[in-house]
Parts: sequence; C-alpha cells; structure tokens
Amino acid sequence: MKVITCLFVFSVALGQAVAEENWPAFRGPKALGVSDNANLPIEWSDKKNVEWKAAVAGLGWSGPVVHSGRVYLTTAVSDGKFEKRKPGLYFGGERREPIKHMHHFLVLCLELATGEFLWQKEVLAARPLTPIHVKNSYAAETPVTDGERVYAYFGSHGLYCLDKTGKVIWEKMFKPYKMRNAWGTGASPVLAGNQLIIVNDNEEGSWVAAFDKLTGRELWKTKRDEPSNWATPFVWKHVGRKELVLSGRRRTRSYDLSGKELWSFQWKTKTSIVIPTPFAAHGLLYVASGYVGDREKHVYAIRPGAKGDISIHTGEDSNKFVAWYDKRAAPYNPTPLVYGDEFYTLYDFGFLACRDARTGKLHYGKERINPDKPAGFTASPWAYRGHVFALSEAGDTYVFKAGKKYKLVRVNHTGGMSMANPALTGDRLLIRNQTHLFSIREKK
Repeated sequence: MKVITCLFVFSVALGQAVAEENWPAFRGPKALGVSDNANLPIEWSDKKNVEWKAAVAGLGWSGPVVHSGRVYLTTAVSDGKFEKRKPGLYFGGERREPIKHMHHFLVLCLELATGEFLWQKEVLAARPLTPIHVKNSYAAETPVTDGERVYAYFGSHGLYCLDKTGKVIWEKMFKPYKMRNAWGTGASPVLAGNQLIIVNDNEEGSWVAAFDKLTGRELWKTKRDEPSNWATPFVWKHVGRKELVLSGRRRTRSYDLSGKELWSFQWKTKTSIVIPTPFAAHGLLYVASGYVGDREKHVYAIRPGAKGDISIHTGEDSNKFVAWYDKRAAPYNPTPLVYGDEFYTLYDFGFLACRDARTGKLHYGKERINPDKPAGFTASPWAYRGHVFALSEAGDTYVFKAGKKYKLVRVNHTGGMSMANPALTGDRLLIRNQTHLFSIREKK
C-alpha cells in the first residue's frame, strides 16, 4: 500500500511539474499571467541571465506559447519595408489602406532548451486584405496549443491548424470585415475541450464561433450585436458549469459551450473600446474596460451562477451577482492582474494601482512608475516569486514587490519595442520584442 501511495504522489507531482512547463495560450493555462515556480528570474538584462536569444523575422505582437518543450510563435514578413513602429498613446496612428507589399504569414517552432528553430511554415502568402494601426501588426493574435497541434489565427488572413511537424491539418478563411478606425484585429483564439473558439467583433457583422479542433468543422456560430472589440474570450470553469465570457462594447455576455447566452450586463456608463481579457480568481470573474478617453474606467467582479441581465444601476456598486464595481480601476490595453489577495491595474501611461481582489478596497492609487522617464505599457503585467512585473513598450521590465504597499524593486532592460505578452514556462521567462525572442533564466 505504501508503494502504491508513493507512486501516486510521484505521478501527481510529475503531472504538476509538466503542467508548469507548459504555457499554452494567451496569459497562460488559466489566463492569469501567474506562475508558482520558485526559480523564475527576478533580475536580467539584454545579456545577464539570457539563456538564448533568437532573431525573429518580420513583425508580430503575438505572445509565445509553450508545450512539451516546444515554443510556438507567429509573425508576418513583408517583402517591402514596414513603417517604423512608434510607441506611446497618440492620435493619427490609423492607416486607411492595407499595406501594399506581399506578406508571408508564418508559424514558427523553436526548441525551448536551445532556441534553435525546428521548423517554420508559411501558411499564407498574400497582400494584406485589411489595414492596421501603425502600432499593430498582421500577427497580433497569440496562438494556442494542446501539445499535439498549434492553432494560429491571423484575423482576416485565416485560422490554421498545424501538427507538431509544421504540417497544415486544416485551415479556414473569413470575410475581411472592417474594423473600427482601420486598427486591425487582436483577439486570440482559445480552446475549450474539443472546441477551438474565436470571436470576430467588427463594424459589419460580428460573431463568435466554435470549430472542431481536429477537423475544423464548424460546431456552432452565434451572431453578436457588437462593434469592434479586441478582448480575447475567456472560458470560465467553476462549480456547476463552464461559461464562455466575451467582453463587448455594448454588453459583456456569457454563453454556454453551445453558443447560447446565459447572462449579460451593460456597462454602467458608455465604454468606447474594450481590450482587456476577462479572467477569474478567488471564485470571482473580473471584467474590465478602461479606454483612456472614457469618463469612467470600469472593473466588475462577478459571482458565479448568474442568469439574465445582471447590470448594476445608478447609485449601486454591487448586486446579487456583482460582488464589487469600481469606475476608476480599469486599464486601456493591459489586462489587470490578480496575485495573492491583490488586484493590480497597470495603466498605459505608466501608473500602477492596487486593490483588494475580493472587495475592491483601494490599497494604493495611481503611483507613477518612473517619474524621470515616462513609460507606455501595452503588454499585461505578470507575477511570480512575490513580485509583479510590467514590461514597457521601450523594453524595460519594472519589478515591484507584491503587496498592499507600492514598492519598485528594480528595472530590467532588454530593449527594443515590446508589446507582446511573455510566457512563464518552468524556470524560464520568454520575452518577445520587435526583433527577438529571449529566454531569460537564472544561472544555477
């Protein structure tokens, strides 16, 4: 009996270790941006603690995903010169016409241990069908993998399923819908069991659909009364059911995994643009929308079990299913972070704030991250080893002590314009900038 018990404990520990090595989707296996690995790095530079550095051709803001010792990444390589990307928040970035040069849409596979390229697959060679914002790319959506297959979504330029050798198993092409202000697309695909789910909110005909991950067969498709959005869907698993949660400019909605609406709410005041991804912690679902031009920047913490309309009304900050609401707590581009008992907001203009994750109580307000060198942020914050990390568009990672008091510990510099979310895989941190993918690892 003791032998059996020991074998069981060993198998559970091994399974957990394997799971910690994998970072299969946008913001990781639970969309939290958090790791429990005690050996992840705290300090690095463009040389210090760099295990390997791989040059990545073209341009892409998709994050790396990792499974079974392999790193998957997407990029779009232009036959002509691309316009220099300009960091920061500003007007005038829209480009009303598609880029005219031929583009090569690539899926890349690297060996995690060495950074060596195992293969690259061109899934499409074409002149782009849609325009993009000057800061965007034609490879903005983070792929998702189950270890046997990798699913790469390039918005209007197709959805592709590849096996571990780089062979295309199936592909789907979609009508090139117009996006608000010609900004391009950005919502990443997600997996829910046998379903691969994508959302396509645009200015002409929005929808969410699920495809059989093995064959590409459409399983269901639901129309959405929504204009353009960039928030990645979230599969919320809790006692009683699984829900697909989609933020929207008009309403945030939850669906069952057949596309039937379960509940929704209307933002307390008008919201213009929705980018942060919903996620769950402490038994609550967190939904945020904080466009810089909006008067209010909403965060909702929602209890499970909702049905119908759960909107809160004037004079309310909660109801049966909304545990707490704050009109000042949401960022524009980054997704908020829950780490430990705290809810962190990284604001695009370079501020950090902290609240109680269960109640919304403010611990500290908007603290300026770097008064001497204002920084802009697009990538979402992440956390491990008692620290919170924020990667600026300039390639500086600001490291904070986690907790109720604001404390900046250090700044790590890798350089290069940086907008992609990192991957936390075992004791490695993978950071992508405009030209390279870094594997950061503390030397033993």
